[in-house]
Amino acid sequence: MSDKRFNPENAHVLWSEKRQKLLPSEEAIEFLQVKETDKVADLGAGNGYFTLPIAQKTKQKVYAVDIEQKMLDQLKVHADVNKVTNIHYVVSDIETITLDDNMIDKAFVAFAIHEVNNHEKVIKEINRVLKNKGQIVIIEWEKNEFNMGPSINEKISSQQMSDILKFYGFEIDVVHPLKSFGYVIRATNTKF
Repeated sequence: MSDKRFNPENAHVLWSEKRQKLLPSEEAIEFLQVKETDKVADLGAGNGYFTLPIAQKTKQKVYAVDIEQKMLDQLKVHADVNKVTNIHYVVSDIETITLDDNMIDKAFVAFAIHEVNNHEKVIKEINRVLKNKGQIVIIEWEKNEFNMGPSINEKISSQQMSDILKFYGFEIDVVHPLKSFGYVIRATNTKF
């Protein structure tokens, strides 16, 4: 396992009370503005902290994409308990997403891009799976010293992420609602 990748043995912290206070899932997904008609991909879905509330907002499929089968298995348990049936589970990394071109209206990726080596490739892949005028919400650690999250060397600054998105033709809006530890970027592709 990559040193950067989240260890599935620590999955319980993703649903912890501390995390729920620091980053309530309902508030985070509001940036995505999910409609009932949206097909959504949660990239780096983990055990479903964001996937479940996304799936409850749309009547379409939600693609939970994660490289770890163990995480998706935990998500399936959470979905079954909550009677959420519109989640499609996809074992895949986010540098080569195993979804078809132009099939997603919206993508959500929270605290996962810093785990891969090629950030540009991830954004290019997300752009590939998004429909024209598709939207993405990225939540990441700001590149500063903070007593949680990955080391500062693994973090991606909001400026660097913005530059990558602009290079791939996204119009962006950056906000910092996360008490200095992170940022949210909402971006719309303009590929056609």
